[in-house]
Amino acid sequence: MRPAATDDIMDADIAIVGAGPVGLSLACLLLRTSPWRVALIDAATPARAARDPRAIALSHGSRQLLEQIGAWPRAVTPIEHIHVSQRGRFGHVRLHHDDYAVPALGYVVRYGELCGALERALAAAAQSVPDGGARLLRAYDTHIGHTGQHDDPAGLVRLSGHAHEQQPAVFTARLAVQAEGGLFQPQADKDQGKDKDKAAPRARGGPVFRRDYGQTAIIAHVICSRPQPGWAWERFTEEGPLALLPYEEQHGEPGYALVWCCPPEQAARRLALPDAAFLAELEQAFGARMGRFTAIGKRHAFPLGLNAAQVTVDGRVVAVGNAAQTLHPVAGQGLNLGLRDAFALGAALRAECSPQALQAFAGRQRLDRAVTIGVTDMLPRLFGVSYPLAAHARGASLAVLACLGPLKDALARQMMYGMRR
Repeated sequence: MRPAATDDIMDADIAIVGAGPVGLSLACLLLRTSPWRVALIDAATPARAARDPRAIALSHGSRQLLEQIGAWPRAVTPIEHIHVSQRGRFGHVRLHHDDYAVPALGYVVRYGELCGALERALAAAAQSVPDGGARLLRAYDTHIGHTGQHDDPAGLVRLSGHAHEQQPAVFTARLAVQAEGGLFQPQADKDQGKDKDKAAPRARGGPVFRRDYGQTAIIAHVICSRPQPGWAWERFTEEGPLALLPYEEQHGEPGYALVWCCPPEQAARRLALPDAAFLAELEQAFGARMGRFTAIGKRHAFPLGLNAAQVTVDGRVVAVGNAAQTLHPVAGQGLNLGLRDAFALGAALRAECSPQALQAFAGRQRLDRAVTIGVTDMLPRLFGVSYPLAAHARGASLAVLACLGPLKDALARQMMYGMRR
């Protein structure tokens, strides 16, 4: 299973850089289903990840995957119904979990809660499978700055960087998985003085297609006077999508996770507003379906763009999750696609630890990536066209979608499962 000639100089068969949900899921799956030694390397610590308060959306399909490795979080808020509409225009689509015989279309969970569930599942796997503890190497507070694979006579990948207090850190493995997340950086496009939409060089590996949406997402936890339990709202406005996801904060009042996409200058202005003024603008943009917005937590913002690696495998190195693609948050598909990446890669590596297994993974995920990236790229651009006739056409399309059962079902299946086979 492992080449004896390299055992004495190899830290692991597979090195995973990034211990977020995608990297943790892959490490847990590999321990449970393969014989390989795994090095899990992360720039943070589990304690830091456990404190992360961000709300994230998990699809029903992601629940099925996480349950396979015993990592379903304890505290989740179900999304039983989804309402999609266009502000100030006719036409809407409603999706209901009963129509698809599932307990919920999706769930909202705190990022730290999900990481905690995955850490517990990984620890359980290390204890329960043969040689599980010996096959898992953890490196915390360790930054990997370089991954080299072409100058090693043993055919190994060499990962180098630094650990706590700038101590050098070097790992070797037969394969390396880039699973570290990364935010879109539109400045790279601006510095080159070219169009916003293009294929740009990638820091590691091949080219990346980038698109700057010219939007910033404001995220926060909000409270309203007439909440509708189980309902999630995706409302397209002239500035960009506005999403409200049911979310019960730990030890807090039930409310909604807000994702409000708007131009950067508007986002900066709204971030500086007093709470009451911000909530008044939110109520004007969303409407009165849930009464008045009465309270808001701390606001954060991040720029929105598409980064999609055109090639996810380079020899013995593969990118998954946000290392392979960062998506617009519309429909909440980014992490769900990343989890499908992890499980598809785990399946490909179950019996073979080789570059050929990485290529098999890339082929298996090609359609899922293409469709998911295409849908999440199309929606904000389609609903961002401001011409009145375009708005009427979008309203008509929503009305038609609501009436065409097979088309609406295809949309629901894509949101819940992607193109997972």
